[in-house]
Amino acid sequence: MAQAAALLVSATLFAIMFALGLSLAGDRLNLVRERPALFARVLLGTCVLVPLLALLLLKLPLSAALTPSARFAIALMAVCPSAPLALRKAGKATGSRQLASQLQVSAAVLAILSIPLLADVFTQTYGISGWDIGPKEVALQIGKAQLLPLACGMLLRRWWPGWAQRWEGLFDKLANGLLLLLIVAVLVKTGHQLVPFLSRSALALGFMAVMVVASLAIGHLLAGNDPEERTTTALVTSMRNPGLALLLASTYASGMAGLKLAILSYLLLTVLLSVPYLRWRKTLSLRGAS
Repeated sequence: MAQAAALLVSATLFAIMFALGLSLAGDRLNLVRERPALFARVLLGTCVLVPLLALLLLKLPLSAALTPSARFAIALMAVCPSAPLALRKAGKATGSRQLASQLQVSAAVLAILSIPLLADVFTQTYGISGWDIGPKEVALQIGKAQLLPLACGMLLRRWWPGWAQRWEGLFDKLANGLLLLLIVAVLVKTGHQLVPFLSRSALALGFMAVMVVASLAIGHLLAGNDPEERTTTALVTSMRNPGLALLLASTYASGMAGLKLAILSYLLLTVLLSVPYLRWRKTLSLRGAS
């Protein structure tokens, strides 16, 4: 059962990133060179400011009442940027899928260095031992789950553009179907545990909600005045990488009760709290168009 779940997660992430690569036109992939200041600001926000915000929140006296699993979940999600879900949300909302993809890939590459450094900061701050996260472990996970399938899709788009355009829709539907299947599987497997966990974790949910809203605000404020860019950068900054967080949790804290449920709770809150933000951005976009 565990192997089947891991296979489903891997297949879903591969399909999402591969479908994205097929959809990316080559003439739109030079945004890093065109907008270096924007990329620098957003990467600073998602890879540095969001983790530092979590560190400050977890130093508040009120945080002493949090369970260890809640504290670890907030810290892990904060230090793990670059979530594939941000790309799909940007494409479906008023954001730019092209910009989101380049920001996400840039954050993934930067995370190879930022995650080990931030893990050291958190472990030294809280006196935790046994969390010797190295760049190699992070690079392998990010490369296999995100960069490799994205590169495969982009290369096919470049070498066989006609084939890519013809099959792009099918692979996008396949990715959507696998994502829906994964969500249903997670709810079936953890639903009986997740609901009781949420009902008795009001304080932890409050801290997570503050993190999500603040992350949205950081991304929104670090963007330029372009509405599309603001929506995109807010999503990229707030959407953390639950797959990497769960991998680190399984590797370094497999015996901690409730940690994976707390990570899933953070993900659920991120998705829910992004809805009103996206509706607000869509309303502003419609007003501007009228």
